[in-house]
Amino acid sequence: MSDFTDSECLDFLLSLFLGGVKDEAVISELCPEGWERSALFAGFHPGPQRRYEEHLAFRQNMRWMASLRKKKADEASAGNKGTNPEDEGERDLSFEEYLAENPLTVPDISDADRINEPAELIGLCLWDIFSDNHEVIAADGRVVNLGSFRGSGGTIADFFEQNAGEEKRANDWGSRGGYDYMRFYMGTAWVAGRADLTPVYRLIFRRIRSLGGDWRYSFPRLHLVDFGAIPDADSEVAYDPSAAFEKEQELKKRAAETARLNRELDESAKVAKREARAKEPPETVQAYVEIYGCFPAGWPPDPYAG
Repeated sequence: MSDFTDSECLDFLLSLFLGGVKDEAVISELCPEGWERSALFAGFHPGPQRRYEEHLAFRQNMRWMASLRKKKADEASAGNKGTNPEDEGERDLSFEEYLAENPLTVPDISDADRINEPAELIGLCLWDIFSDNHEVIAADGRVVNLGSFRGSGGTIADFFEQNAGEEKRANDWGSRGGYDYMRFYMGTAWVAGRADLTPVYRLIFRRIRSLGGDWRYSFPRLHLVDFGAIPDADSEVAYDPSAAFEKEQELKKRAAETARLNRELDESAKVAKREARAKEPPETVQAYVEIYGCFPAGWPPDPYAG
């Protein structure tokens, strides 16, 4: 049985939100107390402590990237371990110092923001459920496949901008106005932890269930692909036996290294799965349980499965 076509995926999203995610009724259902008084508001407008924590995390990532660049430069210069200015960044600010340099201001929320911000949050959570290797199963058993990670972001952007009925649907779905795939790519990765997003996932799962649909959870897993091992079909270089032999040996070496790294990733995934089983389920799974009354297929993760 084939997956949903692109058109059927958009139909499915429209069926979930007949008036679109910007429908005031949807926003009121999600935030009955109003957007600015909702706990979800922090997803777009984090408090001072959260902002400080994200500031420290960003600086730590920058130092890590700088250390990788320095290591690569040292290797390229045959062990010349000169001083790298990027390694000598300023010390981290204290919380009080950070607030002094970045004073908290009251967000200036317009009437449009009160609709667009919670609607965007729904769109980000749609990506978490429909993408990220998870599967939404329609009532007829087919997968509502929005595409790759990037493709899912684009489909949700299309839906977000042009979901107001047949007249707009007759237009080009690729014309996204102020939104493109990057707005929804990777879902809530940049806002997760700022607020409990379970209410948004519940709202989505409630609608999926009302259409007779279901959801299959997939544990996050990285795989390496050695693109250098893919033959270059367009190469017009004359055949050279010696060069061909060297190329073959290099490809074998790279394939062996890729296989080794993938085995290490397999072992890391098994450890991560065992740790996940000992913790509370992710918010998506918790929301599913509240709506369906059981765990989704795929949870808890099997630490011995590939």
